[in-house]
Amino acid sequence: MENTKKLKNSSNHGKKSSSIEFLKYIGPGLLVTVGFIDPGNWASNIAAGSEFGYTLLWVVTLSTIMLMVLQHNAAHLGIVTGLCIAESITTHINPLIGRLSLGTAVLASISTALAEILGGAIALQLLFHLPIQVGAIIVAIFVLFMLFSNSYKKLEKVIIGFVSIIGFSFIIELALVKIDWPLALVSWVKPSFPAGSIFIIMSVLGAVVMPHNLFLHSEIIQSRQWNLQDEAIMEKQLKFEFMDTAFSMFVGWAINSAMILVAAATFYAKGIQVSALGQAVDTLKPLLGNMAALIFAIALLFAGVASAITAGMAGGSIFAGMFNKAYDTKSVYTKIGICITIVFALCIIFFIGDPFKALLLSQMLLSIQLPITIFSQIYLTSSKKVMGIYANSLSTKVWLLLIGTIVTALNVVLLYKIIKG
Repeated sequence: MENTKKLKNSSNHGKKSSSIEFLKYIGPGLLVTVGFIDPGNWASNIAAGSEFGYTLLWVVTLSTIMLMVLQHNAAHLGIVTGLCIAESITTHINPLIGRLSLGTAVLASISTALAEILGGAIALQLLFHLPIQVGAIIVAIFVLFMLFSNSYKKLEKVIIGFVSIIGFSFIIELALVKIDWPLALVSWVKPSFPAGSIFIIMSVLGAVVMPHNLFLHSEIIQSRQWNLQDEAIMEKQLKFEFMDTAFSMFVGWAINSAMILVAAATFYAKGIQVSALGQAVDTLKPLLGNMAALIFAIALLFAGVASAITAGMAGGSIFAGMFNKAYDTKSVYTKIGICITIVFALCIIFFIGDPFKALLLSQMLLSIQLPITIFSQIYLTSSKKVMGIYANSLSTKVWLLLIGTIVTALNVVLLYKIIKG
């Protein structure tokens, strides 16, 4: 009897220890989550909700599922090889193809940072009536300060706090509006293509599945590595990473969905099409009150700053990877990559006429680059030379190729629509 009690106590202790250990592991996935609850997502989701109501919620569901598979696969590469995607491309892929892949990935990071800094600047304009250019400079300087003066662990804690604030903000917003939940439940799983929606669909897709996040996840997941030579520890890392990724992607799905739900219940219900984030705030005031508009603007500021930090990290990782170096803010390669990403994005902002359209366009550009990163990643994670016994199984490879094909096909449709006018 006593032995049985001891076994039960030991089992319970093991479960508690495992749970505590997993809580310590949470972090990398939430940094990735910041990348797809950024200002670009706000622009895409608010446009989707205000123009098409609940009907495009399925795009968030589809893109989140694809994202979960892709991010887990990217993190898998980082854990198994000890290299990020950029380093792996430099090491294992033909130099010409590798340079093309990494060069376009840097451009994607700049495009991402553009949306993030611009979103933060729009928030500062809404809160303090600062000109967009002045706000952009403030955001960029703050982001560079955070990246160069803080360790990864400190940044991780800060960004987890930012994600929490954004999430709570939308919980409050949802409590203030009347949602048609039966229609929302159907729309989350039923594909629909309303007339004129292809640009918004591609923008939402590009805003959720982002190339720089794949590079970033494969880099930052290595902050949790314990022992690459111990197979038991490797298996534990892979298990915890998947749990972290799944939990974080669910958080991102919920926040993105909340954006569309709020826009559908307020703007679409009143027949208002939103063409600017500032307009969204001004319209929320008479509909839901000043407090709702203030919460919206504050959450946008935190989203812009947090996602700009992760975009800078991704840019630094990609550029350093071109020279087969790991991300390290003490390294000149990482510093150059971060500065190229943030400073170039800031400069572009000074030539932008319509901030809202720029946000949507930046997401479209990301979705166009995405197939290059996806197929490079699939090649690497399917190679036994790179991954050894942890190379993709046939079923995993099929799923990844299917996702890559879907993304590519959607991009072809988008380009056709643009050319056709």
